[in-house]
Amino acid sequence: MNAPAKKEDFAVQAPAGVFVETVTSVEHYTDRLFRFRMTRPKEFRFRSGEFAMIGLMVGDKPIYRAYSIASPAWDEELEFFSIKVPDGPLTSHLQGIKPGDQVLMRKKPTGTLVLDALVPGRRLYMFSTGTGIAPFASLIRDPETFEKFEEVILTHTCRDVAELKYGFDLVDEIRNHEFLNEVVGNKLRHYATVTREDYSYKGRITDLMNNGKFFADLGLQPLDPVIDRGMICGSTAMLKDTKEILEAAGLTEGANNKPAEFVIERAFVG
Repeated sequence: MNAPAKKEDFAVQAPAGVFVETVTSVEHYTDRLFRFRMTRPKEFRFRSGEFAMIGLMVGDKPIYRAYSIASPAWDEELEFFSIKVPDGPLTSHLQGIKPGDQVLMRKKPTGTLVLDALVPGRRLYMFSTGTGIAPFASLIRDPETFEKFEEVILTHTCRDVAELKYGFDLVDEIRNHEFLNEVVGNKLRHYATVTREDYSYKGRITDLMNNGKFFADLGLQPLDPVIDRGMICGSTAMLKDTKEILEAAGLTEGANNKPAEFVIERAFVG
């Protein structure tokens, strides 16, 4: 990574109109996944579930990518959950960051995986694969989510068991957090599956929904457009297949300017 060590030097090279923030912690989960936290500008406001454009100076130019903000809107720091792409224009550099390094962030967050884009309901499903869990990491740590829904079901599908750890860490954090544990109570349910290893719950979430195992495992009835709401974040194929399942059940896709029964984040799909 070509970032200068001193923030003041880095800020001189950084483009106008962006924040220059400092990495506070980094945790590597596997050779493919890591999370990091960084300082948050006092004036930076966002809705839980939104994403921001973050980047690094690589050589003499900035490179940005869209990253869901994994921390909730009330957090004093910003958290991100990233995949490592060996030859990725940004991630090949980002995966090497350490506390004290500087990261660029554009000033305007956006996104569709926000509570405002859903009409009121009783149960909220969050369907994710891989790093698609990031926006839900924000939402399940936001008390507003549990004020609006009686039950929240987070699904997370990865290739290997080790890649599920971030999700389990999030749930443990909530259970051990004095305030969040009281707010969330037993409203949050976590359903993790893998596709390549033997595990208690194995298979793509869409297959498990189609064959009924997902609903049977949780003791739930099939999707009901009257009470159920959905959010989807993952691979291109997963978005398409999950969207088809929800629409077949009678749910309608919404947006910020037209709330409905489910929403999809497409910012990360090439």
